[in-house]
Amino acid sequence: MPLLTEQEQQEIIRYIEAEKPLPDKYRFLLFGEKREVELVWNGKTNEICNIVLPFQVIEQVDEPRAEKPEESAPQFELFDERGRQLKGWTNKLIWGDNKLILSSLKNGPLREEIEKQGGLKLIYIDPPFDVGADFSMDIEIGGDTFTKKPNILEEIAYRDTWGKGADSFIAMIYERLILMRDLLAEDGSIYVHCDWRVDAFIRLALDEVFGVDNFQNEAVIHYTAVGLKAKSKKYHQNTETIFYYARRKGNHIWNEVYEPIKDPSRYRTASKHVWNVETGKADRLRDEEGNIQYFEVKEYKVDNFIEIAALRGDKKVGYPTQKH
Repeated sequence: MPLLTEQEQQEIIRYIEAEKPLPDKYRFLLFGEKREVELVWNGKTNEICNIVLPFQVIEQVDEPRAEKPEESAPQFELFDERGRQLKGWTNKLIWGDNKLILSSLKNGPLREEIEKQGGLKLIYIDPPFDVGADFSMDIEIGGDTFTKKPNILEEIAYRDTWGKGADSFIAMIYERLILMRDLLAEDGSIYVHCDWRVDAFIRLALDEVFGVDNFQNEAVIHYTAVGLKAKSKKYHQNTETIFYYARRKGNHIWNEVYEPIKDPSRYRTASKHVWNVETGKADRLRDEEGNIQYFEVKEYKVDNFIEIAALRGDKKVGYPTQKH
């Protein structure tokens, strides 16, 4: 334990006698060996939901949707040749509070089925960005337009998420991230979509839940042709972020993604390489006569910058968080 000055000792005694919590600085003075970065907010708790609720089937669609039967494409191994679902827990759209769903998946009977199939390999989430409490939208039916008002579930969800500002949002996302982490297989990954409103909070929460060392990438989505903002005293605000974390870095599944080079004039020639186990380096591949082997590069490995055309008026349906 680090040495404290006489003044610091007296201050600690006064706080204890008054039954008041010690100032944050004493967390580090009294416990000097645990100087870790930690995300702290009002009401932070380590209590995680462990409720198990039964799932009820509302609707079942056995055949993959297609315009014509001959257009049905195989969807990996979710369906047999007749279009009937093979597994009991896959290919489900589950309606409800995602915290209760995650808790039920983690602690309920489906967990054993999921683990038998190798566990959950991939999670993608798109949490709320705090775009405002008004989730009203106009719906056209025939020649008339009706305004759909937020229902009670939407109002409760917004109140619980943003009712206390950043504190309630961080508490909401933190608990769910822990549940998702515990559900992920050891070789799984998670992608979290966010924007400038909450990306700082989410990045810190992800670092704490999954670990800084398991951070893989920050992918940036850039929306082009968003229109002019001549009177705005700032740059265009037309990017969003996807944070990518592995459950266990180095053990995670990774499939290389390549894009073809559309312009043949941009093709280039590169030398082939082979990994040398003894030196731990990649050596140029040579033929029996010692000549370096070359190949034509017609594709490139994608980077973390994704460019997408912005939603135009004719593509917008009126939902405030609509994605491309």
